[in-house]
Amino acid sequence: MRKPPYLPFLDGPARMAPQLKPIFETGWLSPDTEADVWLEEKRALMREKRDQVYAETDGSHLAVEEAASLIRANLGFETPSTGTYHTALERAAALVSDDVCVMVERDGAYCLGAASLCAPTFWSLQVNIGKPLGGLHHALPGEGVDLSSRINRIFSGLQPDIILERFNWTVQYGAERFTPSSASMKARLASLTASEAANQLHLRVERQTVRKLPETGAVLFTIRICVDPLPAILANATHKTAFAESWRETASDVAGYKGWPHYQPAIDWLLSQA
Repeated sequence: MRKPPYLPFLDGPARMAPQLKPIFETGWLSPDTEADVWLEEKRALMREKRDQVYAETDGSHLAVEEAASLIRANLGFETPSTGTYHTALERAAALVSDDVCVMVERDGAYCLGAASLCAPTFWSLQVNIGKPLGGLHHALPGEGVDLSSRINRIFSGLQPDIILERFNWTVQYGAERFTPSSASMKARLASLTASEAANQLHLRVERQTVRKLPETGAVLFTIRICVDPLPAILANATHKTAFAESWRETASDVAGYKGWPHYQPAIDWLLSQA
């Protein structure tokens, strides 16, 4: 069993605040921690469910081309010959396990102009393509109320030579990554005992990066999804203590937004085990 690449609960409770930190160009897309476990499945989704995982709005073409060029330049290799990819962004997205979104500025607000999104965290690309940040974040609770305005300011002030990184995390039933909806997971949870559900819990981590495109001024937003079995992670006593504290200290509105009440019995059972 592999070692999970990221354990953000070690840094405290889940929050909606951006908490962005600068990283070096060399660590932007490499090493690709999920390539071995996800990239082939991702490419299959890109070919077989294109209408669900790719979208592009009118007027985004130049930003899409620039984003794709930046990804290829960073990686230093080209799209594999297997499969058919129709756009520059899809060809670039097929190189990495990360999902790739291009945020374009329209009327003073950044909007989702284009995206290759194969591992959505309970979120539909078809519903959200073209929306401004305010529309994308309208359902966020509490501390997330002003998130869109804060992110707009960050995007506006971002310099092209700066790459920012943040992490988001949650738990889910099963190991699926293509999850536009959480309904089936919640239904499955409801049919199981706490111990049965606990054995199928996984930590889902989003490693997100943002960087400004120098020519078009658009923002390239990448999301790398990592999914690892939670029982194995919590077999480490230090991890178990930190997870319990972070889970408990996460604000109730944030926990509710993430659907954690559905998981509480299974989490309680898992944390009660010696």
